Amino acid sequence: MSRGVNTREAVDAPAVLVGFARALRAAGVDAGPDRVQALIGALDVLRPGTRSDVYWSGRLTLCGSRDDLERYDRVFAAYFGGAGAGGRAVRAAPAPRLRVAVRDAGPAPRTGGEGERDGVPAAVLASSAEVLRHRDFAGLTEAERVQLRRLLAAFAPRGEPRRTARLRPARRGAVDPRRTVREMLRRGGEPAPPLRRARAERPRRVVLLVDVSGSMAAYADALLRFAHAAAHGGRVRTEVFTVGTRLTRVTRELAHRDPDAALAAVAAAVPDWRGGTRLGELLRDFLDRWGQRGMARGAVVVVLSDGWERGDPKPLAAQMRRLHRLAHRVIWANPRKARPGYAPLAAGMAAALPSVDAFVEGHSLAALERLAAVVRGADHA
Repeated sequence: MSRGVNTREAVDAPAVLVGFARALRAAGVDAGPDRVQALIGALDVLRPGTRSDVYWSGRLTLCGSRDDLERYDRVFAAYFGGAGAGGRAVRAAPAPRLRVAVRDAGPAPRTGGEGERDGVPAAVLASSAEVLRHRDFAGLTEAERVQLRRLLAAFAPRGEPRRTARLRPARRGAVDPRRTVREMLRRGGEPAPPLRRARAERPRRVVLLVDVSGSMAAYADALLRFAHAAAHGGRVRTEVFTVGTRLTRVTRELAHRDPDAALAAVAAAVPDWRGGTRLGELLRDFLDRWGQRGMARGAVVVVLSDGWERGDPKPLAAQMRRLHRLAHRVIWANPRKARPGYAPLAAGMAAALPSVDAFVEGHSLAALERLAAVVRGADHA
């Protein structure tokens, strides 16, 4: 593609922007429909043609706090492709409505941190990311897996919020007499609007049980990267275990900030990769050693498995009932659920379902975004 020549790419821009907003929500940014509409309106006015136009439009409309900025940069770089020097996001440019006009930056000088790709329209990169969101992990090429890892690294799954005993300043709630009196004294005795307080919220603990048996080999890498993102995405510690023929706690191994280093540590710590599955026995071990003592009590427990049980399914059913009594919610994510004609006929899956609060898919990036929304107790729009 020659420099300075305008290039037009027809892209379903609303789908691109909605997919981008979903990725932001999965990373912990409250990019709701109203903010997405504001972004579309801004792009409609600007008619952007360079990456920086869309970067700043999205940053100004989709971010609501200082904490959102770093997450926005990471998701933007992963979704629209590439990263600049120092890890700063690459500026990309989809335009609004049904067609997107994207032009090369031409001979304009580059800044040291921009690092835009030559001749690769940002809308095309975003469109490919949107298609990738719905692809089954088992059918991805190596290049698609690299892009998937960038998108998974931007995830920040967190537990459903719960109200604590601690009070914090709030716009609504009971009157805080001490703060109100102090405010009146600060004003020299003049009347002041009453200041209020409410109970603070904190996300619930999340416990992930990731199946690494042979039947889950095509999905284990992506699911463990999802677990890594969950372990670094919230204020409350997330606990992660692998299940196969043994139960292995890998929370410490996933403490590495770098996902590749974390997965290498997990690979060295887990002795039963691609083996069989003893879900009932291992679930009992988890409850006896950790769950009953408090790890599962009031937590959101997520089982990521296809439900294949090598042994008798009756112990699994009994342990699932026990888990359900302890946990706040039990969620089961099954990558096989998305297949046409799927029915939970596997003995283990059928035994576990009566004690499951939410049964979701786990085969694609979009499915994991849905899972993250269910974990935090929100509907995934």
